[in-house]
Amino acid sequence: MTNCRAILIIALFGIGVCCAADPENIRDLCPTAPDAKKKPQTVFFNGLPCKSPSMITPSDFKSSKLASPGDTDNFHGSSVGIVTAADFAGLNTLGLSVGRMDLEFDGIVMPHSHPRASEMLFVSKGSVIAGFVDTKNQPFQEALKEGDVFVVPRGLLHYCFNIGYDSATILSVFNGQNPGSVSISDAMFGLNIPAPNVVNKLRSTLSLQKK
Repeated sequence: MTNCRAILIIALFGIGVCCAADPENIRDLCPTAPDAKKKPQTVFFNGLPCKSPSMITPSDFKSSKLASPGDTDNFHGSSVGIVTAADFAGLNTLGLSVGRMDLEFDGIVMPHSHPRASEMLFVSKGSVIAGFVDTKNQPFQEALKEGDVFVVPRGLLHYCFNIGYDSATILSVFNGQNPGSVSISDAMFGLNIPAPNVVNKLRSTLSLQKK
């Protein structure tokens, strides 16, 4: 009986070790395959299909998608762009993505969150205020100048606005390959729901019930 228990413990330990093995990359390089976004995936997995090793080139690890300012001609006077492995091949399987925020004078990036990544902001130009709110509704806010870095924990609501007299630029790095973005304003007011029709239907139902 003792021998059976010992064998069972060793077997369970072996299974645990096996299942916990290789939590990180098992290859040096895995740039996104050129047709990864076009072909429908029949199997879901974290990451995107890799290029054939013979097709990998140095250009896979360079991107100029954030080199130019975004379009800030809008109500908020700001632009936010995030580049993931879907558009920057060299990021695939590395657990990283990058972003850029441009803010005009008095520009603001409205409160939003990234459910799958923390964010590190680097102020490349200008002066801004950046902050986030934790789950106890406690705000953490700082004035940042050019060269400063600010960290936002994963999933927490955060925001920033330009406090300088010129435009501002913030570069971001996310510790997630697909950080996602949830905006309060879009979630509350950008949903495609015919609110007036819903209200009218409810009123009609209530009127019929009263009768």
